[in-house]
Amino acid sequence: MSRLPPLSAIPADLVSAADYQRHARQRLDENALAYLEGGAADELTCQANLQVWQDWALLPRMLRDLRGGHTRCRLLGQELQHPILLAPVAYQQLFHAEGELATAMAAGVMGGAAVLSSFASTPLEDVAAVAQGTLWFQLYWQGDGDRTLALAKRAAAAGYQALVLTVDAPVSGLRNREQRAGFQLPDGVRAVNVEEALRLPELQPGQSAVFDGLLALAPRWEEVAWLCRHSPLPVLLKGILHPADARQAMQAGAAGVIASNHGGRVLDSQLPAVKMLPAIRQAVGPEALLLVDGGIRRGTDVLKAIALGADAVLIGRPYVHALATAGALGVAHLLKLLREELEVGMALCGCRELAELSPELLVRL
Repeated sequence: MSRLPPLSAIPADLVSAADYQRHARQRLDENALAYLEGGAADELTCQANLQVWQDWALLPRMLRDLRGGHTRCRLLGQELQHPILLAPVAYQQLFHAEGELATAMAAGVMGGAAVLSSFASTPLEDVAAVAQGTLWFQLYWQGDGDRTLALAKRAAAAGYQALVLTVDAPVSGLRNREQRAGFQLPDGVRAVNVEEALRLPELQPGQSAVFDGLLALAPRWEEVAWLCRHSPLPVLLKGILHPADARQAMQAGAAGVIASNHGGRVLDSQLPAVKMLPAIRQAVGPEALLLVDGGIRRGTDVLKAIALGADAVLIGRPYVHALATAGALGVAHLLKLLREELEVGMALCGCRELAELSPELLVRL
């Protein structure tokens, strides 16, 4: 993969994230769809993530000088052409043969950034070799500090610029849609970067597999602070919803936080992350790096997120729909669509750059 075909090769009926979802559903089998589109339990959080963006209406301003407007942003010293990052999604070869290679290339070509999952189906070095832009590595705690730091150093050696430590999934969510579909990874698709399984404690009669097993290996605040001190890369904490946790993350040495409920895949009935953005921004202060994800499907959603306090956003399922539909070209085209929607939204609201997006543009319905 050295270059992309022209975006004009995309079929004319693909003009939104919803169109890519429709096409992907025609291409993926029930096994892959259950993994991609399913959430925890009754999927109430998945639904809330999509609906929450309708809670705010835009209140535009007119007749402003918008010449020279742009969507550029600067994150951890890297300038991006737009604030729409690709969130970490595991096992992308489940959806397209080129998997993570395709998505990382598309993000770079479009002047953006991608976050590679710890559970990627492609070696992290191979992904870094084709990426043409900013690349971060998502990290799960590997049971102890030495294993975790070794993986962090491996990512740094390959050229990744930041670590995204996911803290909201010390145990997997109970995803009933996957259970009903009997989900399993097909032959040849596996987490190639963390193949060595964690050795869980031996349980005694009456002990809990959750509390005495998996959670015995889960990190706590002291481990986060240790990682931030020893990491070769800046560390962002992903999965923060409570303002007190956001404040504690910064005190532990994090470079920033990502407000997220894991796409509704871990704990059902959680708040959509965007609802907590203003409180989290107040907790971490105006200079801290703050990102958000969850249910973003339009450029106006991106606009609202930034107006509410985010520096940038991450998308997950939409770009996987695009990957399944048209590979790297589809992902690049989706990013183009979302950036254009953001530009049009900013222009029609009277904003020339992201810094001009503020709560004054929004009315809570």
